[in-house]
Amino acid sequence: MRNRQLLLTVAARAFAEQGTGVSTAEIAQRAGIAKGTVFRHFPTKEDLIAAIMGEIIDDLVAAASRLSQAADPAAAVLEFMTYGIERLASNRGLCEVVGRPSLQQASVRAGIEHLCEVVEALADRARLQGAVREDITGVDIVLLLAGVHQTAAPVAQARPELWRRYLALVFDGIRARDALPLPCPLERLDFTGAGQVSTGGNDPH
Repeated sequence: MRNRQLLLTVAARAFAEQGTGVSTAEIAQRAGIAKGTVFRHFPTKEDLIAAIMGEIIDDLVAAASRLSQAADPAAAVLEFMTYGIERLASNRGLCEVVGRPSLQQASVRAGIEHLCEVVEALADRARLQGAVREDITGVDIVLLLAGVHQTAAPVAQARPELWRRYLALVFDGIRARDALPLPCPLERLDFTGAGQVSTGGNDPH
């Protein structure tokens, strides 16, 4: 079990930094164990990715469960979405997992379903207090969380905090009233060439 947890920790760090293209051999080398040991615990790379996904999902479930007891349900929904997007923004590998076979593994799908159920409880409290629109669901919130990150991903290198602007836009659509001011001013967005993006406005410090 010690080697398994070591592999998960090392692989999670490697995938977050470099993406899921990191080889199993490199992960074994980083962990200081034989490559065969990796395959004894995780027969395929997708099994390893699925196990890491499971830990990330468990972390999001814990965050949603904790926030479901917050005094301000609407603020709790926003805090959960913010936390989830921060996890995505800081983890290159997590962003690459969408569409991979590992996402279709039964354990991962069950984890995502459980996450949606826990977030549904979070949304339900906010709905009951009239803080969010009556038709918003936990599944909506989980999908919007991922969607906000993907929206800002093309310019993440130039404007790493720009996702906060789109989260504010989305959250105003979720709220029943009282729209919030948008962060991260953005006057223009010009694609000036391959790998170069010019954005208007400066991030506040």
